[in-house]
Amino acid sequence: MEDVLDVYEQPYDPKRPVICFDERPCQLIGDVISPIPMKLGSPKKEHYEYSRNGTCCIFMAFEPRAGRRVACVKEHRTKVDYADL
Repeated sequence: MEDVLDVYEQPYDPKRPVICFDERPCQLIGDVISPIPMKLGSPKKEHYEYSRNGTCCIFMAFEPRAGRRVACVKEHRTKVDYADL
């Protein structure tokens, strides 16, 4: 862990960028019963039941020193999806 933190402390070098990468699988869910909207003094009311509408994967690459980021949502988590980012 200390080695990784040392990399983050190095000065910015455009020839050797430090890129952080992460991915997260997500469930796409929807309401079965329409929620009751908010009223003055009362929060929005939602039912606990939901319908599953599939899954997706969120990919994100971030270069903190340059202030750049790339994020995309893919239907699958394959090596082609990783390479496409």
